[in-house]
Amino acid sequence: MAATFDVRPSSRRGPLTRALTAVAVAAAVLLAAVSPSPARAAATAPRRGVEVIVQLKPGVDEAQGRALVRSLGGQPGVDLHIINGFSARLSAAAARRLAASPLVHAASLNAPIRETTLSNPTPWTLESSFDQSTGASRLWYRSTGAGIGVAVVDTGIAGDLPDFQTSQGDSTSRVLASAVVDPNATAAGDTYGHGTAVAGLVAGNGWYRDSDDPLFGQYAGTAPDANLISVKVADDSGQATTLDAIYGLQFAVDHQDDYNIRVVNLSFRSTSEESYTTDPLDAAAEQAWLHGITVVAAAGNLGNAPDAVSYAPGNDPYVITVGATDNQGTVSNSDDVQASWSSRGTTQDGFSKPDVLAPGAHIVTTLAPGSSFAGACPTCVVGGAYFQLSGTSLAAPIVSGIAADLLAAHPGWTPAMVKGAIVNTADSLSDGGREVRATAAFWAEDDQRSSDRGLTPNHLIDPDTGSIDYNAASWSAASWSTAADPLAASWSAASWSCVGCSSTGASDVSPSAASWSNIGWSTTWG
Repeated sequence: MAATFDVRPSSRRGPLTRALTAVAVAAAVLLAAVSPSPARAAATAPRRGVEVIVQLKPGVDEAQGRALVRSLGGQPGVDLHIINGFSARLSAAAARRLAASPLVHAASLNAPIRETTLSNPTPWTLESSFDQSTGASRLWYRSTGAGIGVAVVDTGIAGDLPDFQTSQGDSTSRVLASAVVDPNATAAGDTYGHGTAVAGLVAGNGWYRDSDDPLFGQYAGTAPDANLISVKVADDSGQATTLDAIYGLQFAVDHQDDYNIRVVNLSFRSTSEESYTTDPLDAAAEQAWLHGITVVAAAGNLGNAPDAVSYAPGNDPYVITVGATDNQGTVSNSDDVQASWSSRGTTQDGFSKPDVLAPGAHIVTTLAPGSSFAGACPTCVVGGAYFQLSGTSLAAPIVSGIAADLLAAHPGWTPAMVKGAIVNTADSLSDGGREVRATAAFWAEDDQRSSDRGLTPNHLIDPDTGSIDYNAASWSAASWSTAADPLAASWSAASWSCVGCSSTGASDVSPSAASWSNIGWSTTWG
């Protein structure tokens, strides 16, 4: 059994009582130069009790220092031998005299420390409500998705936006890589706008904007510190085929270890209805799932039409299929209802879909500058940098971000465990839907972290490896190489282009061949 240590001091008193760890000590020392000095405190309120961190000069015994504090009417506190010192409580005037003693190197007020990796998300500054209504914001004190890679298979990402920075003081993009799959694309960024909108709901972080920016802290995704991997499967106008999407999923599988890809978001659906057992896009989604990547897919916007949930990848029983609610723009979930246009029903293989719901109506998210979205709906632009949309395309990334939060906190969870935690802890709505509850998923019991029992994989999946059997498929595996201009993304640590994406299989299918159905983005304006 590993040893445990309780380092909480027993002698600390007063309203400022909190454990003082070595990290806090170091941070407080660093802040001493900029925190209010005992002299300043004594000048403004000499009788006010203060807590100070005392550093003794070399060679001075701690007992001497403690005796000095007592002689000044103070009370010595916890030992801080890491800095040859201790804490103490005394009046501000006495603290000034203590700091002037020849025995003392410095006496610094115990100043609060500030987290530097995340600009301390404050949900009450948010203009949007979904982070709070899903409970995602309550997870941020435990997990913000840091270190988890989420692959957004979409139209690209405008990775140089401030919302995707590493921190407020570090403009390095959290979009770690940009893969361009569609051979007709001429730019690595997002010229259409859909992928950037999706990415913002996963890992956008408005607190990384300049603090004097009027938009500072107003919008954020559910995993505001997660990393993103842009997998552009569309051309510049947003057109893509199922084969493009398949190659995009293969990229995520091929490079999952390079970027710690633990989640992939698919905010689209095929336009060709087919059983999940034979659909090639479902096969690709299952390959990612069986290789340890949690796959989240949009349900679609076909309401309760007979074929509403019959399209890949949302019809696959393995993936987490997400429908949309209208949360009425409130942080409470008591008024949430399933959106009338959100796809729901039973797949052609007998599975009830979607698996879970998340807010998807009138969602504000990041806008790719100069993209088609801005021109298509000028009234949807918010503050010049954000955009309002509706659709299950927006609900899916909200769940993807929550999945990233869960995995950052529970790195050993499998996709089936993540799915079980999210689906089995969802709250029932009055109209029959079940909406994600991030905090409940975080605390899911062992029996709740279970799903996918008894499922049979797609016929193109090799049961021994969990990979696509390309001998049985009519397309070939793609090969990748570092992209050359003009497809390189200057904000990305790595850029890729699809070099061997044309199929060399029996049917000699190319990515743009008409025999491959298109995919549709599940969004509407406003």
